[in-house]
Amino acid sequence: MKYRIITPVEKDIIKELRAGDSVFLSGIIYTARDQAHKRIADALNEGKEIPFDLNNSAIYYSGPTPEHDDFIIGSCGPTTSSRMDKFSPLLMDHGNLVMIGKGQRNKAVRDAIIRNGAVYLGAAGGLGAMMAACVKKAEIIAYPDLGCEAVRRLVVEDMPLTVIIDSEGNDLYEIGPAEYLRSIDI
Repeated sequence: MKYRIITPVEKDIIKELRAGDSVFLSGIIYTARDQAHKRIADALNEGKEIPFDLNNSAIYYSGPTPEHDDFIIGSCGPTTSSRMDKFSPLLMDHGNLVMIGKGQRNKAVRDAIIRNGAVYLGAAGGLGAMMAACVKKAEIIAYPDLGCEAVRRLVVEDMPLTVIIDSEGNDLYEIGPAEYLRSIDI
């Protein structure tokens, strides 16, 4: 199935998504990579304020390159999601519902996705320029000392993504290969 979704996304919409579905995401998303996740997790654990509201938020694991010429943002491709695995359950338990990145996630993340009715969406690696074309506005909102890994608030339009892990824990990285092997009778 194909879905057009606008953030902030409600749980009832996320429940409709299934591993393998296509999503065109529009609205506000936040970039955060390893170091930003660590700072956010530390702040949550210390009861301190964080740079954005996690409720129903969408976080893109990306460290965009600086804007140039007439472009709003430089290359804006995904980074490997497993580097955020130790922080993601905590962020989901505080309201984060949509994670965007590339690669597999661990069992703790999958369990937190199920527990929180969240979703993990995959962005195609190697297509940073195409993903950047979906960004209509970008601003650094926290941790500018992290350079490209600073937290940015992005306004995106029709960002092409694939549901990798749905709210029931179905994982495309497990389902896809099994379905392929059945299709070729191995």
